[in-house]
Amino acid sequence: MAQYKIPAVFMRGGTSKALMFHFRDLPDQQHLWPDLFISAIGADDPYGRQLNGMGGGISSLSKVCVISPSEGSDTDVDYRFFQLSPRSRIVDSSASCGNMAAAVGPFAVDEGLVSVNGDHVCVRILNVNTGRIIRSTFSLDDGAAEVNGDLCLPGVAGSGAPINLVFENPGGGATGKLLPTGRPTDELQTRSARFEVSMVDAGNPCVFVRAQDLGLVGCELPDTLSQFSEALDALESIRLSASVAMGIAENINQASAIPGIPKIAIVSCPTDSVTLSAETIGKYDSDLMLRMISVGQPHRAIPVTGALCTAVAARIEGTLVNQLTKTRSITQSIRIAHPSGVSEVDAEVVRQEDGWHSRSASINRTARRLMDGHVYVSTANPNTGKQ
Repeated sequence: MAQYKIPAVFMRGGTSKALMFHFRDLPDQQHLWPDLFISAIGADDPYGRQLNGMGGGISSLSKVCVISPSEGSDTDVDYRFFQLSPRSRIVDSSASCGNMAAAVGPFAVDEGLVSVNGDHVCVRILNVNTGRIIRSTFSLDDGAAEVNGDLCLPGVAGSGAPINLVFENPGGGATGKLLPTGRPTDELQTRSARFEVSMVDAGNPCVFVRAQDLGLVGCELPDTLSQFSEALDALESIRLSASVAMGIAENINQASAIPGIPKIAIVSCPTDSVTLSAETIGKYDSDLMLRMISVGQPHRAIPVTGALCTAVAARIEGTLVNQLTKTRSITQSIRIAHPSGVSEVDAEVVRQEDGWHSRSASINRTARRLMDGHVYVSTANPNTGKQ
């Protein structure tokens, strides 16, 4: 069978990489998209290396973004996100990706989807997955997105131009509620034990569990954490139960088919720790220690939406994150220690008569176009269904 080529851009956004497609270049019949994405990324690889595609063998490098001009006047572009898995055929569109959101604004400007004038621009992005708006503000260089700058991201070599992302009203994007159960903490039963957790939906739904309840210290690096099979099994059981409790899935089987959400975060008090680059993080250099599991794998940094949800949870009285951070003075941003370093995230949360509301959450990222041209897919004719 012949290969077919589709125009594409390959970009880094934050600590992730993805293939970026124009909506106009994909088949009108969207049920054809998953097979195209699987072929392009090289997913469903029993070896998990994705050598036959553009993916990189881990969840943060197995992503696809589809961009199009917005039809409404409130936003400039629509952003559809698809999470793929190195070892399976699952193409999950239930969640958003905050890291790749950093690439959407520069892509829109450089591809001519947004008109610019001056040395800065704010691109208003509608994330179709969650129905929420993201404001992406960054510098321009001769009408194109600025690439060079002094911002260093933990987990990314070198530095780049800062991109400020503001997620407007991030609460309830997947479940309709900031606290899906209405409570800051709940108990979930797994096959082996009961765990106290906090379930929060901001940016993406997350379930938080204490490291000590899993027999962990909390500062384990990903490769070490991967060896704790009992803890990982317990975390997946917690995730599946949380998916049902949060209303994401109707039952455990359905939850298994939605690997992207909820994300699960292991939280603990700060302690001296070492990063993947062998740098030391001091006990007082952060407000919270966090390890996150993404699509079944220990994340090597922190997903942006996970960081946003953590910052929001820190400001909701009674959550596990709030309990761990309330003894520390957090005025503006919360400092989250993760395997690649420390990330600062800000969130505005208010308590009203009907409960807690998240007005916004923000973080700085960098992005870079790595390659553009065509990606080849060895699947059914991608032009099928085109007008």
